[in-house]
Amino acid sequence: MQEDFLHYIWKYKKFQSHDLKTTSGDELVINTVGTHNQNSGPDFFNAQVKIDDQLWAGNVEVHIKSSDWFIHNHETDKAYDNVILHVVWEDDTEVFRKDNSVIPTFELKERVDAEILNNYQKLFSKQGKWINCENDFAQVDDFILNNWLERLYFDRLERKAKEIEHLLNMSKNDWEAVLFKMLAKNFGLKVNGESFISVAKSVDFSIIRKTQSNQQTIEALLFGQAGLLIDNIEESYYLNLQKDYHFLKQKFGLKNDFVLPIKFFRLRPLNFPTIRLSQFSNLYHKHQNLFSKIIETNRLNDFYDLFTVSASEFWKNHYTFKKESKPTAKVLTKSFIDLLLINTILPIKFCYAKQKDEIIDEVIVEIANAISSEKNSVITAFNNLKKVSESALRSQALIQLKTEYCDKNKCLQCAIGSSFLKK
Repeated sequence: MQEDFLHYIWKYKKFQSHDLKTTSGDELVINTVGTHNQNSGPDFFNAQVKIDDQLWAGNVEVHIKSSDWFIHNHETDKAYDNVILHVVWEDDTEVFRKDNSVIPTFELKERVDAEILNNYQKLFSKQGKWINCENDFAQVDDFILNNWLERLYFDRLERKAKEIEHLLNMSKNDWEAVLFKMLAKNFGLKVNGESFISVAKSVDFSIIRKTQSNQQTIEALLFGQAGLLIDNIEESYYLNLQKDYHFLKQKFGLKNDFVLPIKFFRLRPLNFPTIRLSQFSNLYHKHQNLFSKIIETNRLNDFYDLFTVSASEFWKNHYTFKKESKPTAKVLTKSFIDLLLINTILPIKFCYAKQKDEIIDEVIVEIANAISSEKNSVITAFNNLKKVSESALRSQALIQLKTEYCDKNKCLQCAIGSSFLKK
């Protein structure tokens, strides 16, 4: 048994509530159970209970056994001086205050319905399961599931907003500069994401503003900072990029000592960093005020139009600087734009609205629901239990569910897990 289970029992009063008494035999009336504390300190703040004729206001501490009070060293911690009630599964010892008075104790063992206890034990009987509730997941109520997944999606947006807020602080609240860094990271995908953002961080965004009006110049800037212009290649396009980068490096005092190495290994040609950097460069060549346009755009198809860019002319028949290939269009695909929307654009819009005290939740939900679901092992596993992920909102929410609840055994803090206890 986990203390989390007892927190759940106390928080939602899942115990027989008639004729309550403390273990000392005093009458107990629970007015409010208090506010659940997820941090250090007593488990519930600001509870109100009536013991005999005395009304008490203060904190509640929950343990499996009363003696856990001493195992956790609460007797030496001032944070627990205002505990008015000790809620335990089993009362095996008295606990005293500093004035030597006994802290009233309420024992749950005989007051919890056997069905709830059985459901709890069933939920947490691992036996090699992928997630605790996998045997029951298909039966989860759709109303509970839909509401919980939407909340989890916004929890995931909040998590992504933390990185954006950090970049904002580093860039003195320059949203265009933050967007540039976040997009760079996502153009690099998993393999080159950190490398691409290190390239973006190596250049002050004011230099991007000064160079983006010329397609070749901004390409030279980014290819050069990425360390891709150091070879001896007798190709006019490459030589022109080298020449332009040498000029920019001297003019702006550019350094790339802390740029992480760019990788080609295990990448499909369309995801080669050469192609993605050219597309990224041309996106900023095409749009002088990209952040403003993103904030003004609220329809999915308009985003597809906004991000319709290709690599420059040289890359039509190249994937690398050295070898010519069969001509193919190197345009950003719909699926790639979807990734940009999921991982950068929607989090940016959400974070900006939050800073401005604006509510755009409906717009975010509409766009996220219109984007196709991501495909990965987590989504596939959930869909095998129940066909649940049909949009990016769902797939992002399910990733949040798996990483923040399932993997951490936080079933009792999950609406889905809690619903199974109530059966």
